[in-house]
Amino acid sequence: MTVVYIRPDKNFLSAHEQLQYINSYAVAKNLVIDDEFVDYTSQNKRLDERTNVTSYFQSKEEATLLIYDVWVLTTNMEDLIQMMSCLLKNKYTVHIIKHSVIISQESSAMLILGLMDQLRQKLKNDAKRMIGRPKGSRSNSKFDVYLNEIIEYIREKKSVSEMARLLNVSRSSLKDYIESRELKQVAFGSLITHTQKDAEEQVINTIICPN
Repeated sequence: MTVVYIRPDKNFLSAHEQLQYINSYAVAKNLVIDDEFVDYTSQNKRLDERTNVTSYFQSKEEATLLIYDVWVLTTNMEDLIQMMSCLLKNKYTVHIIKHSVIISQESSAMLILGLMDQLRQKLKNDAKRMIGRPKGSRSNSKFDVYLNEIIEYIREKKSVSEMARLLNVSRSSLKDYIESRELKQVAFGSLITHTQKDAEEQVINTIICPN
């Protein structure tokens, strides 16, 4: 079983942006997605408060998990260690789309530590800057909650007018949303990410050690 886990965050990527990359990756790798979990739980919540997430992962033992980056799981380093440990213990194969790497029980410890250290560096750098929406990121839209339905309607080749009627929304606003998010390209897998030949080595080489 192949499952997708998406968790939007104002300081990283929104749900639709993550879905763009994941859909394109799945098409490129000939992966059929069986289930999607879009988690709107606040990043401030610790793992022991996210019982819906832990229950979901426990119910999908030995699955292939597609996530955009490790921060999607959590931005708390302690929780990240626990989540990665439990996923691997339950024989998950985790595809980290951003870095074009795959984590499993057979993966190098250096690769896993490299991914964690990248998050550590990101959080450290962000703490030095004023909190705000990252440059170039898109703001949230009222249509984001309909994202999965819109993509499915596009695949079914429904017209924008028909989609607007089904969702009970403005046709012109929906058309703008589809175009700005490049959802037609997402639906048909034309936003293919480039695979890094030496992706694992590149992740490991980003580790920063104290002087």
